[in-house]
Amino acid sequence: MMEETPNHTAEKLYKGADSNKTGHQIRLRAVVLGLILSVAISVITPFNNAYRGATPLGGGHFPLAPFFILVWLTVVLAVIGKVLKGRTLLSGKELLMAWIQMVIVSGIAYTGLVRTLFINLTAPFHFASVENRWGEVLLPLLPKSLYPQSPGAIEGLYNGLAGGRRMGWWEVLQQIPWNAWLQPLLIWGGFILLCYFVMICLINLLSKQALENERMHFPLLRVPQMLEEALDKNEVGRFFTNRFLLAGLLIPVGLHLVNGLHFYFPAVPQIPTLILAGPYFPKYGLFSGFHKLKIFIYPAFIGFAFLTTKQISFSFWLFFIIGGLLTGLLSILGYNIPAATLGVTFGPTLSRPEETQMIGAYGVFFLFLLWLARHHIKNVLRNALAFRKGADSGEEWFSTTGSFWGFVAGSLAIMLWCRYYGMPFVVSFLLIGACFMVMLVATRVICQGGIAYFTLTAAPIDGLLFIFGPGFFTNIGLLIAGVVQKVLFVDLRESLMPSLLHARKVTENITNRRIVIGGIIITLIAGVVVSFLATLALYYKFGLRELQVDWATRTTVAVYSKIYTLIESPVEAGRWVQIFAVAGAFVMLILAICYHRIYWWPLHPIGYLTAYSSAMRILWFSFFMGWLCNALCMRYGGVLLFKKFRNFFVGLVIGDFLMGGAWALVGLFLDASYQVLPT
Repeated sequence: MMEETPNHTAEKLYKGADSNKTGHQIRLRAVVLGLILSVAISVITPFNNAYRGATPLGGGHFPLAPFFILVWLTVVLAVIGKVLKGRTLLSGKELLMAWIQMVIVSGIAYTGLVRTLFINLTAPFHFASVENRWGEVLLPLLPKSLYPQSPGAIEGLYNGLAGGRRMGWWEVLQQIPWNAWLQPLLIWGGFILLCYFVMICLINLLSKQALENERMHFPLLRVPQMLEEALDKNEVGRFFTNRFLLAGLLIPVGLHLVNGLHFYFPAVPQIPTLILAGPYFPKYGLFSGFHKLKIFIYPAFIGFAFLTTKQISFSFWLFFIIGGLLTGLLSILGYNIPAATLGVTFGPTLSRPEETQMIGAYGVFFLFLLWLARHHIKNVLRNALAFRKGADSGEEWFSTTGSFWGFVAGSLAIMLWCRYYGMPFVVSFLLIGACFMVMLVATRVICQGGIAYFTLTAAPIDGLLFIFGPGFFTNIGLLIAGVVQKVLFVDLRESLMPSLLHARKVTENITNRRIVIGGIIITLIAGVVVSFLATLALYYKFGLRELQVDWATRTTVAVYSKIYTLIESPVEAGRWVQIFAVAGAFVMLILAICYHRIYWWPLHPIGYLTAYSSAMRILWFSFFMGWLCNALCMRYGGVLLFKKFRNFFVGLVIGDFLMGGAWALVGLFLDASYQVLPT
């Protein structure tokens, strides 16, 4: 168990409800409602995001649409409860169950899966040319059953069906060349659901360590939990009329009302929410790392930062500043390291050699998590190898023994899947291990740090390339690894595993756990199927060329380009990459030891993991403001002032997301949409 420090004061304020645990029942109506709303989000999200270009309905790990629906459902249920004199159609816990089902699916419907999937399966054919020589090098390696083999089906995806814009959606679905798509979608769908099954087993297996042994704080769940408590106590009106909450809510409402009107009517003045601070810093010298610095003002993220423990919010913005200073320091010392020394990497935002510190840092932090959970893992292994349920707390969705063997069987099935398509078994073992290692670390960063918007710096393959070199993979192994990673394990803005840990937290006191896990599994299957259908229908109706999918196309084509480069010119990682990776491992080791052993240590290791994430370039100022306000409240007003001002920052979150939802609805019916949240 982690040792307590003074920095955990805010965390303790959120645990009062846990001291008096009582069982809750989830009725079938709640799961059915969550399933219906999840399917609706899966249908609308591709159209809203890719065609309308509106504020993403499912962006990040605190998605807009589910929370917007949660707030209004809370209000409606409270009103119905007043009319029916105390009779509730749904309890607060049931409402949270429906909300978490929507959260789980919202990522699948876009960046978490389908945003790049279909481009991934068609790019090597559509973008092959005489110049890039993909037809000679890559196409012969592609397993035929994983890719659509009809040129007409591929061109229809990019150009749209003839007359598709005039067709109804049902007619478009009928005109899709299913004979070309059915086999690849069944195979990839099975692989994706198998990976999701392994994620469920991992979360069920390890969540007790986070929830009970470490008493981990979940900042992103605090506002939904407050809505749940208000509904169950019949205090929804009192909650929304709190003067501190109203003050916080009115700030984003006023901000986005003015800026939204300016977007549609330029004559209305605009309130700046982006400050270009880079021009105030020199391009050379110690502060050269900040010459592109931007300050983004997002009230909701300031609210999340306030609800995060001071130690973590402080570490996020401080390590971001230190990362920028390191760039300038290296320049002053005469180490002008060219970006070319990176070689070929797959990290979504990896652009400078010093950023490869994260390769070592992720590995050491994963080992740190294993060490913290060593007693729990020992008990799980003892029970699993003896095939007994063990003395579980009864809070898991299903037994940890079943989770362990489900994880083993599922992981083996994934490795055999990769081996069947040509990847050497040892490579598949290391690849799947690296992917789930990164997913577990990212889950801890997101859930404990309260980062609603998160991106990786380095990709899992980057670590394997650093250790073993490209020759270790083989050509077909490298191709399958790159594609598999792109499908599920590198674009973590809307990844599933953090949402599963959040689901485990919000359902921890539920007694009929079978309906919970059953609802989650059915929702996942429905989300995958419906998202496939909705995305294909959208692409064939309008054509990829006409949609706002530039990022997905660019990053997917880049993956195949890098695979081609490594096949043709297998270059080893440069010396500087090795130096920084080892340095990152060393720094993380020191941070982990100090965090665990020194009670007054002010820095949290997960802050270092986000130093070079593109998410922190957007959110660093929000975490600075949240930390500053949190620290001032605790220093000069203590717990009483903190509790009062907490409602103000909750109001910032609710107001920002209410306005995001309102403008997203407006954007569904107009040709352009005002963006409230990061895209």
